[in-house]
Amino acid sequence: QVQLVESGGGLVEAGGSLRLSCAASGNILSIRAMGWYRQGPGKQRELVAAITNGGSTNYEDSVKGRFTISRDNAKNTAYLQMNSLKPEDTAVYYCHAKYDPLLGGMDFWGKGTLVTVSL
Repeated sequence: QVQLVESGGGLVEAGGSLRLSCAASGNILSIRAMGWYRQGPGKQRELVAAITNGGSTNYEDSVKGRFTISRDNAKNTAYLQMNSLKPEDTAVYYCHAKYDPLLGGMDFWGKGTLVTVSL
């Protein structure tokens, strides 16, 4: 099992920046990839960014060039640097970790952190 704890959310004006952190604990050696999802008001949860153990990344189109995902393996922590924030980025952001498929491919979620972007 893996436990994920997010931090760093808050209220920011449009154009501002925030950095989200996700601290992982437990059986982290089985994690193959980590990512950030978000769920805005009245919307479905969507993938924002993901990073594999090898460092490969992918981003949702609307955040490309503005958000950067990274991992510090020594600290067992993933980050999401969010720049040039827009009101439409307002959402609860969830950290996600996935086990290697050969080890069951289980998904783990944090409880989420709220990001609110004001005009």
